[in-house]
Amino acid sequence: MGKHYVTVTGQNHYLGMKPFKVRRIVKLVKDTENEFDSEAIRVKLPYIGTIGYVANSCHTVFLGTCSAGRIYDSFENDAYGRILFITHSGAIAELVSKEEAEKEMSLDAY
Repeated sequence: MGKHYVTVTGQNHYLGMKPFKVRRIVKLVKDTENEFDSEAIRVKLPYIGTIGYVANSCHTVFLGTCSAGRIYDSFENDAYGRILFITHSGAIAELVSKEEAEKEMSLDAY
């Protein structure tokens, strides 16, 4: 998949920064029902649900990361990311393969 990074934003509409943890695996799911953004991608955690969205605006995408629109067509319905950095206004995740995500999720107690 190569090294691709995304900004996770919108967490203030959910549980804030509380669910975010460095190295935590998150699931990226296309939000095909989103009436405001045809390329919206939800960021989810097991047992919690949506914790934010992949940023898709020049005002929310951190420099050096990809927007939701840039990665939207690179996967079917879902993909995985590993949280690398957490800031006061968002997080940065690296896209990882499903196999790598499953391996790490089995080691991480959510």
